[in-house]
Amino acid sequence: MKYLNAIQKAIDYIEENLDKPLPLTAISAHARMSHWHFQRIFKALTNETLKSYVRSRRIANSIDSLYDKNLSILDVAIASGFESHESYTRAFQKLFGYTPSEYRQRASQALIIKKAKFDQGYLENLHQNLLLEPRIYTSSAKVLVGTKIEVIGIESEQTNIAEKLPALWESFMPRLPEIKHKVEGTCYGIITIEENSESQQKLFYMSCIEVSQLSSIPDSMVSITLPAQQYAEFKHTGQVNTDHFNQTISYIYSSWLLGSNMKHTYGPDVETYGPEFNYQSDDSIVYYAVPIESM
Repeated sequence: MKYLNAIQKAIDYIEENLDKPLPLTAISAHARMSHWHFQRIFKALTNETLKSYVRSRRIANSIDSLYDKNLSILDVAIASGFESHESYTRAFQKLFGYTPSEYRQRASQALIIKKAKFDQGYLENLHQNLLLEPRIYTSSAKVLVGTKIEVIGIESEQTNIAEKLPALWESFMPRLPEIKHKVEGTCYGIITIEENSESQQKLFYMSCIEVSQLSSIPDSMVSITLPAQQYAEFKHTGQVNTDHFNQTISYIYSSWLLGSNMKHTYGPDVETYGPEFNYQSDDSIVYYAVPIESM
């Protein structure tokens, strides 16, 4: 429940600042959470990015002002935190299918986009047809070698993970013989969040395999060391490049994580591809683990 309280506190903060400049990083900071993980949990809860939610709430907050024809559309836009008439109109039309001016002309019914409210009941209804119990275990430290790429993360309304990962794995697997001292039989997908020189958080994915000792690293590959860590590991049956797999991850980050007494350490998430994995089979099994610690 501490997670839920923190997220609800951030929602309240959004409401208090809809008419002011509102950097998304300030919202996650108000919840005292990592910016990327706040957005990940928020998307899992709402199926909406934090950016689009703030935009929708600002538009909803502006609707009463549209009834006042003494105010120009620009007046309403600026008072609602938008930079211009054009940006406000684009956002309004994307949300409702018509422009603010057209709404003024019809205005036959109020448009309502409600403030989000998260509680235990919300969690129970969110994934009522999905119940996954994780295996809680402590992993020893691992050294991994593989190929790493940057992907567009959860903060974007147009992620590119689904299109990039198949090509990454297809290029990595034939190169396994190049990796010395590898531990045969299991590959891993490692999801990391890293900050650049401008303190922007970037999402990276690494296709890799464990090595028993680190010697030379093949060209264009990198190594990563995962420390000894407690994990909650979830079993997913079915293909991975599907909405079903995305639903499993959303369940982990919303229903399970927020309903448990654990918190994400902000370390890498780990996908495990062992002998039970078959990319094109509906009976394929992959394990998705999040690093955890007690709250």
